[in-house]
Amino acid sequence: MSTNGITAGTERAIIEDLLDRNRAALIATARGLSEADARRRLVPSLTTPISLIKHAAAAERIWFQRFWAGLDEADCDGYSRRDEGTFTVGEDESLAEVIAEFERASGRSREIASRFDLDDTKVNPREGEVSMRWTLLAMIQEFARHAGHGDILREQIDASPNA
Repeated sequence: MSTNGITAGTERAIIEDLLDRNRAALIATARGLSEADARRRLVPSLTTPISLIKHAAAAERIWFQRFWAGLDEADCDGYSRRDEGTFTVGEDESLAEVIAEFERASGRSREIASRFDLDDTKVNPREGEVSMRWTLLAMIQEFARHAGHGDILREQIDASPNA
């Protein structure tokens, strides 16, 4: 049984492949939804299919653009504060645009990460000393968790008589 991913090779190749697979899994939870369904609030929080992807794009910027590349917020390609605003989607933003935003942020993250070895470290005010390895693994965890949230939301939307 093939998983269509890297299952042997260098540690870095495996980690980066798993991260990309979780990025794709998160996008898959929302792809094909109508604009209304992508924004449907099924839980009390701001968590919707589209907001999960918007949040993931911000997480990419926070960790790779702000933290690892050391960019100021103004130099990032979108929202990069660590707060509830990461889940905010503008009324004028389409699902396709938010997916494209996440894909652009992911591409930039890949480029930034490539400048560092897995064992390179920096001090983070919240986490303490963190390595690039830890950051990549934390992003796998983050996106896998949110893909699970997205799967549940998608299941609810697809089962709804209004879908």
